[in-house]
Amino acid sequence: MPTPPPSRLRSIAVVLVLGAAMFTIGALGLAPDANTTPADAHRTAAPRGSVEALRERVRTVPADAAAWSALGLGYVQQARATADPATYARAETALRRSLTAQPDDNTGAQIGMGALAAARHDFPTALSWARKATASAPYDPVGYGVLADAYTQLGRYPDAYRAVQRMNDLRPDAPALARASYTFELRGRTGEAVSLMRRSLDAASTPGERSFAHAVLATLALQSGRPRQALREAETGLRATPGDSALLEARARAHEALGHTGQAVTDFRAAIAVAPLPHYLLGLGELQQSLGNDTEAEAQYAVLRGQEAVRRSSHAPADTDAILFEADHGDPEQAVAMARQALGKREFIAMHDACAWALHRAGRDSEALRQADQALALGTRSALFRYHRAVILHALGDDDAARTDLTAALRTEPHFHPLHAAEARALLQRIDSA
Repeated sequence: MPTPPPSRLRSIAVVLVLGAAMFTIGALGLAPDANTTPADAHRTAAPRGSVEALRERVRTVPADAAAWSALGLGYVQQARATADPATYARAETALRRSLTAQPDDNTGAQIGMGALAAARHDFPTALSWARKATASAPYDPVGYGVLADAYTQLGRYPDAYRAVQRMNDLRPDAPALARASYTFELRGRTGEAVSLMRRSLDAASTPGERSFAHAVLATLALQSGRPRQALREAETGLRATPGDSALLEARARAHEALGHTGQAVTDFRAAIAVAPLPHYLLGLGELQQSLGNDTEAEAQYAVLRGQEAVRRSSHAPADTDAILFEADHGDPEQAVAMARQALGKREFIAMHDACAWALHRAGRDSEALRQADQALALGTRSALFRYHRAVILHALGDDDAARTDLTAALRTEPHFHPLHAAEARALLQRIDSA
């Protein structure tokens, strides 16, 4: 089958966007080229390739399959930046118009459908579209990026690593290097992850690629217990893209770790104003709760409950943030049911961790330990995962193993959570005093 020309492949790449925070909220990285600033925040005209320009193009040339696919991908980008579900529907309409106009060898639309399915957390469907894209255009690196993302979320890590390697073999650009970085992050090899993400930053050719790299580097610094470095990374990125929600969240968490709680609250609120994503809302809510501001915390939790009601009405599987929220602030048995449903379609390590915590909160620690072990099976350096397993081990009476996990969590990231970090220190003190 013919491969699209390089210019067309690049046009596909520049309308895809890496999800904000690959490991911590789901590793949905695509080929980044836009940031998580609202699409129209700094726009005074419709530049070539923008959603506005593409809408005008398909209005005047409705049979242009490439324009429809690019428009669909642009809508996926907008929806991920603003958390607006209606925009996903517009994306699907545009991508299906592209497939109607060109049913065969339509790599752009296939990649777009894969990206859309991944953004909706339907990873089996994302995998199916990614396979079609790589079959129709085996030399298109972007298709292998979508393939890698789907394999990762489905827990098929060796397959994901091979797809990332193929992507880098074809074109070791910023998106490919970012995914390579993530494969090392998953395995707890943070130094190599940082090195590759620095290379991704050096290779970045767009504001979106640069802002994404700074956000990931800030997250990696936090996970290594270096909040001042995380703050520098976030502020460097924000100087170029001041409304980027992922960078605002990264700066909020850095301020939080440094004890600058007022600034953290301000940044969380700014991130939520751009995109009311669940992990932003949960982060702000739990920070406010840790400060004794229960009314402010409940305001965030109310929004999360509203989002959960919408999810349930659509029968979509829950994400990890929704499960952890339900486990800690709602009904643990409901959280277990949510986790079980989600794991049926998505055996990602973060999903195993959320399931473990839900099971623990429901008093089912033997089952919880099996899930917690799976969450850490790759060697991932996550203080939260370690804390969850430590609490489960303590509940099962294995204080020696619990001490090991608590010590590792607090050594790696002393301020890993506004509520649980203090609980981890208290539990470790009780174990040592016993």
